[in-house]
Amino acid sequence: METNSIKVSIIVPVYNVEKYLPECLDSLIAQTLKEIEIICINDGTKDNSLQILELYKIKDNRIKIINQENQGLSATRNNGIKTASGEYIAFVDSDDWVDNDYFEKLYNAAKKYDSDVAIGDFYRQGKILKSKKLKLTTTEFYTDSAQKAKQALVPKYNYVWNKLYRKTFLIKNNFFFPEGKYYEDMYWTIRVLKESNGIVTVPKTFYHYRKVKGSIVTQKSINYQLDRFTAEKDMLDYMKENNIPVLVPYKYGQKERLKIFGVTLFRIEHYYPNTTKFKLFGCVTIAAFEKNYLQKITMEREI
Repeated sequence: METNSIKVSIIVPVYNVEKYLPECLDSLIAQTLKEIEIICINDGTKDNSLQILELYKIKDNRIKIINQENQGLSATRNNGIKTASGEYIAFVDSDDWVDNDYFEKLYNAAKKYDSDVAIGDFYRQGKILKSKKLKLTTTEFYTDSAQKAKQALVPKYNYVWNKLYRKTFLIKNNFFFPEGKYYEDMYWTIRVLKESNGIVTVPKTFYHYRKVKGSIVTQKSINYQLDRFTAEKDMLDYMKENNIPVLVPYKYGQKERLKIFGVTLFRIEHYYPNTTKFKLFGCVTIAAFEKNYLQKITMEREI
C-alpha cells in the first residue's frame, strides 16, 4: 500500500500479552476500513507475543513490527507516533479489541467535520459482565473546551484509545507522552482535547477495554499511587488554569480501606473538589465537606 494512501495508523504497544494478542490483531485486520497500517511495537516482550506478531504479519502485510528494548508504554506510543504514516493516528492496547467498523466510522466522521479528534464509545469487559461507559447518542462536533471535556467524560475517563487523532495536529503541537511516568493519559488527554479544533462524537462505535488483573490501572504499589496523585493534580490544575470546569463527577484515585480476610469493611473516598464519603459495607454512612483534597495531600507530602 502506498504510504500516502494510509488513512489510519493504528499503534499497538506489545508486552507479554500472548493470551490476548490474537483477538486484538484479528479485530484489526478485519476492519472495514482497509487503508490502514498496524504498527505493532514489541517493547522487549518475554513471552510468545513476538512469534504471534510474526505469524500475523505473514497473513497481512499491513502489519509492521518494531522491536525495541523495554522502554515502557509512553516511550512506545511516542515511537509509534514518530513512525506513523497515516493521516490519522489511533492507539489500541494489545489486550483489547475493537468492532470491525470501528475505524471506518471514526475516520468518516473526522473527515466530514474536519475534526482533529473523533471519539467513540467503549465497553469495559470484566470476566463475566461488560458495561458501556460514554453512552454516546448523537454525532456532533464540539469546539468549546468545556463541552469537549464533558463529552469525553474527562476527568473521570482519560483514555487515549477510544479516539482518533489527526497526525499533523499532534506533531504540530508536540503532543508526545511524558516518559517514565504511569497514568500518562491524565497528562496527555486534557491537553489534546483543549488544543484541538474540536471533537466529533461517534455513537455505536465501540472499543472493548479488558480490565486485566496486574495491569497498570489495577496496581496498588506506592510508586503507582504516587504517580496517579501527581497526574491527577496536574490534570485538575491544568483545567483550572484554562477555565475548563469539571462537569462530570470525579472520584480521586487515592482511598483508604479497612479489610478483613480480603473483604472491605470500611472505606473512605474523596471526591472533587472537597467532599469525603465514608462507606460501611459499600453504603454511604456520611458525606463530609473538607478542604480541597489535592491541596491537603500536597501539604502533607511537603511536611
